This record gives sequence, C-alpha cells and structure tokens, in this order.
Amino acid sequence: MNDSPIIRSLQDLKLHLGEFSADDLRGAFERHIDPASGVEYRGLFAAGHSEEPLVEVPDAEFKRVDPHPYAEVGAPYNSRSPFYIRQSVLPRLQLAQNVLRSQRPGWSIQIYDAWRPLPVQRYMVEHEFERLKSLDGLDKEDIDADTEQRLWRKVFSVWARPSDDPQLPPPHTTGAALDITLLDNHGNPADMGSSIDCFGEASLPAHFANSPVETGQRAHDNRVLLAEVMTMAGFQRHPFEWWHFSFGDQLWALMSWLDTPMVYQTPLYGRVD
Repeated sequence: MNDSPIIRSLQDLKLHLGEFSADDLRGAFERHIDPASGVEYRGLFAAGHSEEPLVEVPDAEFKRVDPHPYAEVGAPYNSRSPFYIRQSVLPRLQLAQNVLRSQRPGWSIQIYDAWRPLPVQRYMVEHEFERLKSLDGLDKEDIDADTEQRLWRKVFSVWARPSDDPQLPPPHTTGAALDITLLDNHGNPADMGSSIDCFGEASLPAHFANSPVETGQRAHDNRVLLAEVMTMAGFQRHPFEWWHFSFGDQLWALMSWLDTPMVYQTPLYGRVD
C-alpha cells in the first residue's frame, strides 16, 4: 500500500482501483487502500459551503454516551455540546431509527459523537498519540523518527488529520458526521465486535464477515443492520470504521462516487467553527 501511485484526480483513483479487477470500486477501496491515508482522498471533492445551522440531536429520541468520552479526557469543547449535527441531517437520522425499529422493535441508535470542533480534533489526535506512546512504554527520549512515524500512522488509521485547510475539513468538524452504535430492546449495547475508536482490523466494517464463531457472526450481523438502516436514510459509512456515518461532507461524496462513479456528488458542508 505504501508504494501506491500518486493520485491527483478521481480518474487516477478509478484507474488505480481498477487494477483490483475482482472488486467493484468501493470494494477495492475498502480492501486495498491504506486507512491511514485513504480518507484523505475525500479532498478530491471541493468542500461544501452551506450556511445551514447546527441543531441538537434530541436526547428524548436518541440515547447518548454519557459522560462524553472526549470531554471526559479534557477535550476543549468550552461548554459547547458535541451532540449537534446539521439541520438537514437530523431528519435522516430520525428516519434511520424508524427503519431500525420497523425491523427490530424496541432497538435504537445511540450517539457516541457528532460535531467536533477543530480544536477538539487536534486535542484528541495528540491525546491518542500520547496514549499509544504510553501503552508502548515510551517516553520522549525513546522516540526516534521511525517510531514516531509508526505511532502517527496508527493514530491516523482512525483519526482524521486536524487540518485547518478549509478545503480539507476533518469530517466531524462539518456537523455532517456521526459516530453511532446500536442498543437492543432492553437498552443494552448490541454486540458490535469492538469498541468505537478501536485501532486495528476489528474497526473495519467487514472484519467479522467470515467469522467461524457465533459471537463474531452476531457482531457482523449487527454491523450490517446498522449500515443498512443508515444507508436507507441516505448516509454513507466510513470505509474503515463500522461506527462512522455521514451525509453531505466530502467523505460522503467520495463513497457515493465509489458506489456510482458516473455520478459526481457535490459536498454540501464545510467546517463549522
């Protein structure tokens, strides 16, 4: 993956993915593109410029992860709530939950994270780097260039780079992205096979597709269910994270194009400060 050609256009990306002839474009992207750099290809689409406001996800309709995991470790929300999304995204989320309940009565979508200001994105990227360094038993003197690069690559396999370039906003800064999971009819977390924000292959949506054990297959079925109800409502799933869905941002446009390469979706939303 590291010796992939330089890709500067959608045509370049299409030609590159076409080398993996056994897969459709989306399948090739998800199987053969490095998660640490792949999401950056969203930059092939110009960022949107909608002035549509953020609205709060109603806590009467959607359970939230509480306490919020990033605020709990000190992320600088400055009294602003992470449970906001763009106004036109909310009805789609409500539709997804209605579809879910038509298939699984009593089940619901739980919101882990939604809007994430750029300072929070930057803080969490640095926090995760330090956490991984600590887990490896490293201190400042232990970090050589190769080790630092390895750790940053791992961080960026899950976390978007906190770019302040208005043409490459991290997805959550747009108010168009959500991290979510499922709750069963008893209000308990459904088995998704891994935690949200986990590192490694377990984060990949299809990781448990061929699991020989019942727990793995149950996790896969729940991931498929979550993806189905969200895509029915117009969302696109992150190619490398089972929990991340978006509508209207650059990543949504990229994944829509991979599904239907003859159609160019124009992103609706840029960063919200």
